[in-house]
Amino acid sequence: MSSTSPTARPDEDGTHGRRRRRAALAAFLLVPLAIAGCTDGGGSETPTGTSAAAGASADTSAGSSAGSPAETLQESYQQVIRDVLPSVVEIRTTNGLGSGVVLDADGNIVTNSHVVGSATEFQVQFANSATSYPATLVGTYPQNDLAVIRVEGAPDLQPATLADSDAVEVGTLVLAMGNPLGLSSSVSDGIVSATGRTVSEPPSEAAPAGATLPGTIQTSAAINPGNSGGALVNMQGEVIGIPTLAATSPAGGGGAAPGIGFAIPSNTVKNVAPQLIEDGEVTDTDRAALGVTVTTVADSSGQAAGVGVVGVEPGGAAEAAGLREGDVITALNGQRVSSTAELSALLADLEVGETAEVTVQRGGEEQTFQVELGELAVAG
Repeated sequence: MSSTSPTARPDEDGTHGRRRRRAALAAFLLVPLAIAGCTDGGGSETPTGTSAAAGASADTSAGSSAGSPAETLQESYQQVIRDVLPSVVEIRTTNGLGSGVVLDADGNIVTNSHVVGSATEFQVQFANSATSYPATLVGTYPQNDLAVIRVEGAPDLQPATLADSDAVEVGTLVLAMGNPLGLSSSVSDGIVSATGRTVSEPPSEAAPAGATLPGTIQTSAAINPGNSGGALVNMQGEVIGIPTLAATSPAGGGGAAPGIGFAIPSNTVKNVAPQLIEDGEVTDTDRAALGVTVTTVADSSGQAAGVGVVGVEPGGAAEAAGLREGDVITALNGQRVSSTAELSALLADLEVGETAEVTVQRGGEEQTFQVELGELAVAG
């Protein structure tokens, strides 16, 4: 679908259970959101004595010692940091900086498309190193806010391990690793607060109309400008997501809402990054679309009142169903649609090939069409 605000669907996992869990989130849209990336510029002992025989006393001084729960957790954190931080890099462009994660021994690094912007050349710096290495753009996919760059000449690359993000559960302990505000190799901790969130990004150089990100992982770990493109890591040392967004508080003058950040799931990275590496572009988007170009329509009071169809893709899903230019979409599967962002959020929970009921206003009359959803086209 070509759109002034991308319409999308979540990545398929082939399981109906996940879709049921996410059904309640189909219309979820957190507004406003802020892109998190580029920024300018002693143990206690536990006795383990055996049971005492009759007439004998138990020996409480014998036994093995173990660290306290706090010490054990601390050691786990430190081990994960030692294992994963070498895979997290700082990426600098002429306009700012962000983070990235090493994918393979060939030097491919995944990051956010809003981190790379329109740049094609970069400087990459590894954790605990003052040396920078040149890198070039491999490919970018703004619809999912992902990009791949390739670093040259860097020795001893340590690729990260990508987890199965579909298996991530709420309450999972996580660490966010990146370069917030230019503070290199920083780590914050938190938990997975929710999964399957569909959120909308504000416009950026890479995506002037913004982007809709399906299936994101919400975390309480601090996400700040410069964290974008870094790593959200579980306690097994696996990357479960790429930190991308931080929520902003409408009541706080647009400032960051503490403890509400979002990461693109690692399974999305597994789908998008190999295509960028192989072809320099994404041809299999795996996201549903209507096959129309749309814009938000306002009513007489200036409030968003629907989604106007300004173009219909020849041979696409909408044309086949009978939609045409000038229609105003007001509902999808019975759920009210007032803006392109809302339409994108609803489509994010649907699958390619699924039939959706689209309600439109045409010539002052309401009409309903059954649309067999096509696949989101790659912009440009």
